[in-house]
Amino acid sequence: MNNATDDRAQAVTARSLHKRFGQVRAVAGVDLDIPLGQIAALLGPNGAGKTTTFDMLLGLLAPDHGEVALLGRRPRQALDDGQVGVMLQRGDLPRGGTVAELLRAFAALHRAPAPAGEVASRAGLAGLLGRRVEKLSGGEAQRVRFALALIGDPRLLVLDEPTAGLDVTMRREFWAHAREFAASGRTILFSTHYLEEADDNANRILVMTAGRVVADGPAAAIKAAAADRVIRCTLPSAARDDVLRITNVTSVEAHDGSVLIHSTDADATLHALLRAYPQARNIEVTTASISDAFLALTSSEQTPVPAAAVNG
Repeated sequence: MNNATDDRAQAVTARSLHKRFGQVRAVAGVDLDIPLGQIAALLGPNGAGKTTTFDMLLGLLAPDHGEVALLGRRPRQALDDGQVGVMLQRGDLPRGGTVAELLRAFAALHRAPAPAGEVASRAGLAGLLGRRVEKLSGGEAQRVRFALALIGDPRLLVLDEPTAGLDVTMRREFWAHAREFAASGRTILFSTHYLEEADDNANRILVMTAGRVVADGPAAAIKAAAADRVIRCTLPSAARDDVLRITNVTSVEAHDGSVLIHSTDADATLHALLRAYPQARNIEVTTASISDAFLALTSSEQTPVPAAAVNG
């Protein structure tokens, strides 16, 4: 793979990935460079191409065009050496034994597995080692899948919807364990439909839609570039249509004297608002949420947000 980027310093490298299924273009020219030590989130609506991209990165699906390297090697080589841990959304756990027996069985498949006790602790399984696999709840099974991804002592974790089906408490615990893993200089690439998870845990976010990456950078940059600023204030006497005519305002929501204003230029809108309504009070200006940015990027064709140099 000839490129100016040193693949040895990259956990994931992909060049011009394309994949079609009949007339459906699932992935249409994806390029990725994810350095070692980074937590990166791949976001996108259903049908955006995330799972197909993951399958090509892991060597589960051959691209129609393009190349992939994991840790500077072909995906199968990196996986066979235990350098890549994978937690896919689909797939059942082997039944017929306890969690501890399952961990030992998977450890035996690796040349240099991580200590089983350390893995169990990292995945929050200390109290579940004697439980039979078929008796696990959905959330407990997700913890076991995470442990199996860790058992080979990988340098790269690829997680497809890792917290699907978990309640809020379990999601919080899962990410605490995942951040502990990443703090040792390892790399995590994950997808999620819980956008706040990406905002809270990833130091880089990539947004896909229609088979392409349309935004790539830290959450703050994506929110700032892709979505409006929001002005909240108390304005009892204002009519919604009048506020909507203020400069740079894109939308207005008014409820019982409280007004929520979306603006493409918060400074200009705020100055115009105070000139028109000097009685405005309780004014707050915030960046739009990651959900707002996600919707802005995936609801129509957008100019991609430039990739930022994020090193962990």
